[in-house]
Amino acid sequence: MNPPDQARGAAGPTTGLPGLDRVMRELQPGDNVVWQVQEIEDYRALVIPYANAARAAGAHLIYFRFAPQQPLLPDNVGAEVHTLNPEVGFEAFVDAVHAVIERAGTGAWYIFDCLSALAEEWHTDQMMGNFFVLTCPRLFDLQTVTYFALYRNRHTVHATRAIRETTQFMLDVFRHRGGLYVRPIKVPHRSRDAMNLIHAWEGDAFVPVTDSATVSDVLADAEWPGLQVESHRGYWRRFFAEARACVAQHKSAAPDSQREAVLFARATSLLFGEEPRVRDLARRNLTLADLLAIWDRQIGVGRIGGKAAGMLLARAILRREKPDLHDQLEAPDAFYVGADVFRSFLVQNGLWWVRRRQHDPAAFLQGLDEARTRMLSGRFADHTVDQFEGMLEYFGEWPYIVRSSSLLEDAYGNAFAGKYDSVFCVNRGSREARLAQLLEAVRRVYASSMSEEALQYRLRRGLLERDEQMALLIMRVSGAAHGRHFFPQAAGVGFSYNPYPWDRRIDPAAGVIRLVLGLGTRAVDRADDDYTRLIALNAPTVRPESTFEDICQHAQRRMDTLDLEAGELASHHVLDVLEQPPGFPLERFATVAPGADGTPRQALTFSGLVEDTPFIAQMREILSTLQLEYANPVEVEFTLNFLRHGHYRINLLQCRTLQLRGVPLVVEGTLKTASASTLLEFGGAVIGVGRDRTIDALVHVVPARYAALPQQSRYEVARVIGRLNRALGRGRPYLLLGPGRWGTRDPALGVPVRFSEINHAAALGEIVAMHHGLVPDASLGAHFLSELVEMDMLYLALDPAKPGNRQDAAWLEGTPNQLPQWLPDDAAWAEVIRVLRPTPNVLRLTADSLTQTAALLLVSAPPQPPET
Repeated sequence: MNPPDQARGAAGPTTGLPGLDRVMRELQPGDNVVWQVQEIEDYRALVIPYANAARAAGAHLIYFRFAPQQPLLPDNVGAEVHTLNPEVGFEAFVDAVHAVIERAGTGAWYIFDCLSALAEEWHTDQMMGNFFVLTCPRLFDLQTVTYFALYRNRHTVHATRAIRETTQFMLDVFRHRGGLYVRPIKVPHRSRDAMNLIHAWEGDAFVPVTDSATVSDVLADAEWPGLQVESHRGYWRRFFAEARACVAQHKSAAPDSQREAVLFARATSLLFGEEPRVRDLARRNLTLADLLAIWDRQIGVGRIGGKAAGMLLARAILRREKPDLHDQLEAPDAFYVGADVFRSFLVQNGLWWVRRRQHDPAAFLQGLDEARTRMLSGRFADHTVDQFEGMLEYFGEWPYIVRSSSLLEDAYGNAFAGKYDSVFCVNRGSREARLAQLLEAVRRVYASSMSEEALQYRLRRGLLERDEQMALLIMRVSGAAHGRHFFPQAAGVGFSYNPYPWDRRIDPAAGVIRLVLGLGTRAVDRADDDYTRLIALNAPTVRPESTFEDICQHAQRRMDTLDLEAGELASHHVLDVLEQPPGFPLERFATVAPGADGTPRQALTFSGLVEDTPFIAQMREILSTLQLEYANPVEVEFTLNFLRHGHYRINLLQCRTLQLRGVPLVVEGTLKTASASTLLEFGGAVIGVGRDRTIDALVHVVPARYAALPQQSRYEVARVIGRLNRALGRGRPYLLLGPGRWGTRDPALGVPVRFSEINHAAALGEIVAMHHGLVPDASLGAHFLSELVEMDMLYLALDPAKPGNRQDAAWLEGTPNQLPQWLPDDAAWAEVIRVLRPTPNVLRLTADSLTQTAALLLVSAPPQPPET
């Protein structure tokens, strides 16, 4: 219960020290006072009279207790004490403090323990400053009076500057020869004449010190650190300086193993967080020197996020377990932007509370458009920009990519595949233009954290309540310039477990890679206009196609590059790009053979790479080694470039756990039973865990009627599917069957749904009907398909022209359509979208990914006994 609103008393707020009140020209409602002290007892000396004055005035006095020292206040002062634990983390701590502030309302008086304790617990001065910047303005709005403290010369200038710019009062407190002295650093206009004067506390008075001798003596005792920037080191700099000294001692043959172990554990926590499995991987595979190397390339402070951690750990695992393979890797060349830079960006641009609303399932989508707009024009702290400029100086004019590396991304159980942006930067032009391009790229990645797709993913995975901050991984782009185009010679994704064994000779446990020429964007983003090479690692010459003519038809024709002249990511025909560059090893990637008419034809088959180099064996060994160490199937992204004399290097760009729920199950028995009829038969691709289960409905987008729609109407069909998906909900698993590719960006090739519009489906079926050359396996490894696998959603392809594929057209067309019952307002779409629920009979979906067969059965309901 809040006390009566009488906090100010008759005479208004006061420090409890009349002489100090005169120096400060009286406190006013809304004033925040920050004391910089050398010892906590100096702060306590000021807090006690302030607290006594609050009690005398009948004020509502609130004390936030969170520091390890003895309490600032005695029990008899009558304060409302809230004991908080900073170990809960920044966000939870801020929420706890603000919950108390909101309940107290206007006019309360506050005392906070020394804020320096927060920097020690959170291991970052920047977040201490952010806490103050979030809290001080709210206290001002509520017309409160508040005391804070900082240890002088303990924190970075960046953190103390943020506090100084936000507070109303900031004062230094010095102890000299047993006496206390106060010097205003920042005061409101009403007391500006007190600036720069040191005042001695003498009895009830604070007397200005006007002689230089006393001033010099007082400041000499204050341990002023000097002008060197390094003297203002915050927690991270102090810690890593200690770690560096420990590593140097180790190299000098006088190691302190116990101290080194303690420092390693702390550094791992700072950079990687507290996830036990990640910490265990780091403990087994990294050294303190490795962690120092990360710090040397870190911009700002805070954790480096899941994507950066996965890349570094994968390389370290190979270094320890397979040194020969590790020597085959291209050296990493990256910088790490700490997650606290993102937090500070939110605070500095007034976006923190919008971000906090995203923990609430009822409000997490509110204000997104405005928030993204503000993020895209947000400003960065000067010291962050300085570090960005240093990184650009290092890269020169070499292209780089700004990649998301959020705290939850690529973690165990949550891949976030394709949910956040990555932005290529060509990095050409003047220094100012290159810096502007970098800052724009960082803002874009930050803004993608506010996308509806990313937030819906977090909601589906139960992650809205989790702390999700955006760290960044900024990497030199692997490859070389070929004329105006920059690209790696090959790139791809690899799975240590193959969820799509399209031939009985393929061992799923051996893994699979998806390979493209050029940038890997065509391997990880669904390219609806082209094909990729899928290679089973135990049977690399076994292809889905049976003839060279089929191979040519399904070979890659287009490649992605960085166009150095246009300054952008571009897509071109392969021959247009490779027409000019001399010395490009095309023979490693292309095959020339007679076509059906005897005319020589050339196709990108990657046969030279597959058959004439140890690349496939190496990728299989890399994937199996990482899977063994992770104790979980893994997915990697990589590039490959040939050097002179035929040697090549593999660049391991990313490693994360592959979200497979179990392994494919063989469905025993035949698909047909005496009480069932077959409605649909699928002859591959079948991707996902095998199953035999009942489903509630078949949602069928009729190919002929969908194909007759104008393009804009096809987008509306996707929205209707989304509304139907929400109406059916998780309680009614259904099979979604439609023409072409689900999730395509081109409605000419399929239905352009977002994943959040189909996420309740138990299975997704694509009918090869929209595009003559559509091949389902082209999507394996793409972000869209990765999310299907992660959500345990079965993927099926139905090609009516191939054996083993069939559909019961009479049943599909003759069964009553229930769309009008589920979506009355969308009944006009009933000719295109059919919702089929054959009650009292049931639908049964069976699938076996090992045999690449699946079927939808209509099972007759058993007869019910007559009522008695």
